[in-house]
Amino acid sequence: MNRKIEGRNAVYEFLKTKKKVYEIFISLNVKKESIREIEKIAKERKIKLSFLEKEEIEKIATIENYQGVIAEVENYNYSNFNIAINKIEGNGFILICDNIQDPHNFGAILRTADATGVDLVVIPKNRSVEITPIVTKVSVGASEYVPVCKVTNIARAIDELKEKGYWITAADMDGEKPYFESDLKGNIAIVVGSEGSGIRRLVKDKCDFIVNIPMKGKIESLNASVAASILMYEVLRQNNG
Repeated sequence: MNRKIEGRNAVYEFLKTKKKVYEIFISLNVKKESIREIEKIAKERKIKLSFLEKEEIEKIATIENYQGVIAEVENYNYSNFNIAINKIEGNGFILICDNIQDPHNFGAILRTADATGVDLVVIPKNRSVEITPIVTKVSVGASEYVPVCKVTNIARAIDELKEKGYWITAADMDGEKPYFESDLKGNIAIVVGSEGSGIRRLVKDKCDFIVNIPMKGKIESLNASVAASILMYEVLRQNNG
């Protein structure tokens, strides 16, 4: 079964990847200027364009804010963990998402992962959000650029990364020192916990060190995607400073 990419920017970015697109559905209510580049690339690649009444395209949509543009595309191909790790040249930058459930959070995380040069995002096969139309839309198509792999056991994946010379870190209120005082250079893997319960104890125990994100307000925790973004940009800063 094919999947759908929904939203103008997500469809546009997907078209740029050269991956297989079977058909693009466009609402007759959409302003021509907003889809000019989509139409241009579609015609160049000889992709079928179907213009539909609003009622018709809404039957195809799976998310609310699809912006009048939906593409039917090839299924998402998750990366193989070992193959992806072995393809990395130079220092590797890995992001491990431990049971992230919210597709909006995951989409935002992938968008920042692309911006900061993350080489691979690791998620568990169970109890985790996957690449969905919402994730792709929120990530503005970044989900098509950053390799994502599923693993059966996050703790075991961390052990394998350690064997390959990676340092594993995570953020927690009880972290040993602030993230900006920690050494995040070289081969590094960052662990991000779920929105509700954070990082599981077994996974946290596998980390080489835990950092904290200083907070002066009354709220005790950050949104998962915000915390992940802070750490990802610190890794980028330290390794490109």
